[in-house]
Amino acid sequence: MCGIVGIVGIAGGEPVAGRLVDALKRLEYRGYDSAGIATLVGGSIARRRAEGKLGNLAQKLAFEPLSGQIGIGHTRWATHGAPTEGNAHPHATDRVAVVHNGIIENYREMLADLARDGYLPTTQTDTEAVALWTTRELANGADPELAVARTLKVLRGAFALAFMFRGEDGLLIAARHGAPLAIGYGATEMYLGSDAMALAPFTARLSYLEDGDWAVITPKGVTIRDGKDAIVQRETQISQTSALMVDKGNHRHFMAKEIYEQPETIGHTLSHYVDMGAERVAIREVLPFDFADLSRLTISACGTAYLAGAVAKYWFERYARLPVDIDVASEFRYREPPLEKGGLSLFISQSGETADTLAALRYCASQGQHVAALVNTVESTIARESNVVFPILCGPEIGVASTKALTAQLTALASLAIAAGRARGVLSAADETELVRALISLPTAVSAALATEGQIMGIAKGLSKAKDVLYLGRGPMFPIAMEGALKLKEISYIHAEGYAAGELKHGPIALVDEAMPVIVVAPSDELVDKTLSNMQEVAARGGKIILITDPEGAETVGHGVADIILIPHVSSFVAPILATIPVQLLAYHTAVFMGTDVDQPRNLAKSVTVE
Repeated sequence: MCGIVGIVGIAGGEPVAGRLVDALKRLEYRGYDSAGIATLVGGSIARRRAEGKLGNLAQKLAFEPLSGQIGIGHTRWATHGAPTEGNAHPHATDRVAVVHNGIIENYREMLADLARDGYLPTTQTDTEAVALWTTRELANGADPELAVARTLKVLRGAFALAFMFRGEDGLLIAARHGAPLAIGYGATEMYLGSDAMALAPFTARLSYLEDGDWAVITPKGVTIRDGKDAIVQRETQISQTSALMVDKGNHRHFMAKEIYEQPETIGHTLSHYVDMGAERVAIREVLPFDFADLSRLTISACGTAYLAGAVAKYWFERYARLPVDIDVASEFRYREPPLEKGGLSLFISQSGETADTLAALRYCASQGQHVAALVNTVESTIARESNVVFPILCGPEIGVASTKALTAQLTALASLAIAAGRARGVLSAADETELVRALISLPTAVSAALATEGQIMGIAKGLSKAKDVLYLGRGPMFPIAMEGALKLKEISYIHAEGYAAGELKHGPIALVDEAMPVIVVAPSDELVDKTLSNMQEVAARGGKIILITDPEGAETVGHGVADIILIPHVSSFVAPILATIPVQLLAYHTAVFMGTDVDQPRNLAKSVTVE
């Protein structure tokens, strides 16, 4: 989750470098492995970069000032390549400089193609492939706009990009696909940044690029094109943000903003747990235990975090052959389970302050267990009382109903399951590579799943009239069905239940009638045929079925389905993570139609700090 900025049109000869650094200070929360800026000096690209935190770059600039009135800047959270000065952004050739937030999935294929024409990388990053490809387009006669347009059509991944060109002191080009970008309007200058906080000192007039947009920015204004290169207009608004506030961007609610942040936040979590260049899991934390020595893993959590653990149970047992016990934290300690000394207990909590989870942690610690925490707040009580802390790194989550924290938890847990499988000799190197590639592809798949929002809004309008809703899933989709029901209950106040699809005939089918929507979460996998069979049982009784599946699953669907929400086909390993997106959007838009307080639903709090 890197931070990027750009400024064009500074009047009066003032060097742009100071403003770039000032903006980057407000983005340093997004990454602090390295930082850098690039400007045009006499029409040529000049850079200053430094390893480590932004202060190191500021110190370098104090000794080696950088002139120029146009520039781009970057603060890095390393994904591909070590956090060195050489791998720091901006990446540049003699013709173009680029800053990037996100993951370019197909950079290896791009570099292989470029090598045939003599364009060779000098860094370990995926971003350099973008700079080199754009340079080749320029060398082949394209102007900057055409060069970027052609480059964007090649890229696969989730990204935000900013380009600056040699000899073009009045031009920046920006692009968004799955990672946020805001355009700022000044008196005589224009700005771009990863969020409103970066631009708050300079302007309050902002517009936000939508997914697939790319923008040509000059001192006179901005021309925005969509993914089909058609010119579009994006609403300009006055931001109320300050450097100390979290802004909703162009979203109505924090929950919507956080849903749409997930391509980026998943990528951020992945960058911590996965060496994307080597395509293997690389746990940074020092483990006080060895996965190979464990006979059992005990997981405890509450609410959505518990459901993340329920999915992880399938992963650890299948891919690491490690038995897992999972409990709701509020019940765990009351049964006083016998625990093997030296075993591992894992506690999942967004806030790290959940009272029941903390009580369960303290019980396990008293039994001689190794205690691990999976948290978003690494300064929290649960983190402080744990032997090892696994951060999820999704940034502040304001909406009470958890969204991006869940997918970050699942991403981290999937990575840990792979590490456990490798340590226990269950996964070969080839197996690990296959699973890691599935994880790396997730941000792109999530971006595609978010594109179903228009269809989901229509479905949600009908769902808002329901009094009861049933969610069905099988295998690791069962916890996702439970999560869908939980989300709907939390923010729309509609009664909903999540069931294992195989349990349908053991009671829940008695509830099915023409007035009861049944939402079936069934991406294509080895279990999909069984789930679709359960679905037909519902259809035979007049139930209104809403099916969440992929194109392969849709091909096998029979009659009786009211709506099909199509998500991309992905590996069954990561399918539960992807399937959370449509259930989040369904709950959100149902609540919007009903007029409830989406971000602060009644009777709920973000952190439950009492028992």
